[in-house]
Amino acid sequence: MAQKEQSLKVLQFNIWQEGTIVPGGFDAIIDEVIRTDTDLIALSEVRNYNDKSLAERLVKALAKKGHTYYSEWSEDSGILSRYPILSQQALYPLHNDQGSITKAIIKVKNTEIAFYSAHLDYLNCSLYLPRGYDSSTWRKLNNHVTDSLTIAIDNLASKRDEAITAFIKDAMAEKSLGRLVILGGDLNEASFLDWTESTKNLYDHNGVVMPWHNTLQLDKAGFIDAYRKAYPNPVTHPGFTFPADTPLVPLGKLAWAPDADDRDRIDYIFYLPSDQLELKEVKITGPKGSIVRNQRVLETSEDPIETSDGVWPTDHKNVLAVFELKE
Repeated sequence: MAQKEQSLKVLQFNIWQEGTIVPGGFDAIIDEVIRTDTDLIALSEVRNYNDKSLAERLVKALAKKGHTYYSEWSEDSGILSRYPILSQQALYPLHNDQGSITKAIIKVKNTEIAFYSAHLDYLNCSLYLPRGYDSSTWRKLNNHVTDSLTIAIDNLASKRDEAITAFIKDAMAEKSLGRLVILGGDLNEASFLDWTESTKNLYDHNGVVMPWHNTLQLDKAGFIDAYRKAYPNPVTHPGFTFPADTPLVPLGKLAWAPDADDRDRIDYIFYLPSDQLELKEVKITGPKGSIVRNQRVLETSEDPIETSDGVWPTDHKNVLAVFELKE
């Protein structure tokens, strides 16, 4: 019997404090979900301001525009799905604002998917050290930190590695149950596939080749980085997702390292390989512009960047992956 196939679109979406920073941001989030026609969305920066559930607000706003989605209450990281959510839990609960992972079991036709949304610890964001900035205060340093061991020690002082360890353990249990596994996340950490010999003198890496811990652990566990699967060359396709040039926001709110080129790829979609899941396409969605040395610049790389005509609600660019799901 021939396999039945259907498209499955997955979006990683940092919504920057629920769209409250950009004028019209919440409506723009809704518009982008509809525009991309996405099935599974991993949300970062869920806040539930004024004790109002973001999940309920999203579902109601989408319903008003004729689109049925499902979402359940969560903190910091969240999930929006075109398909009913069978169960949801805080796999790595938010504590002291140092990151979280939300997990949902979602049934797409006859296939169960363990879908995870991660928004990991923003402190000890060690990719700033080689660029001459403190990794937690973002104060300018007297020099650039280029010793990879020093960077690695600082990186492991975050809670990101604890979250990824918990995720990998849980994901392997879900795989053993026959479920597909997909992770979308703002990891607040660069990729070992991006800080290589070929890029050590680019983007203010200042000669550093860095085996970034968490993407390396995911790789060792068998996870595939969707963007690097499609575009393995970090020189021609750097895939920067932060900092994005959000035109309606003053430059001072966008430049975390004003004297540096701190562009990096910190938003990802990962998946475990399966005969049921084939990556067909992946792209960046958001503005063409980025922030470099306190300036708004247009990207000139070969990255596929799909821009929106409306308001862009966040200081991140999104990652959109299209899979073929086979039953």
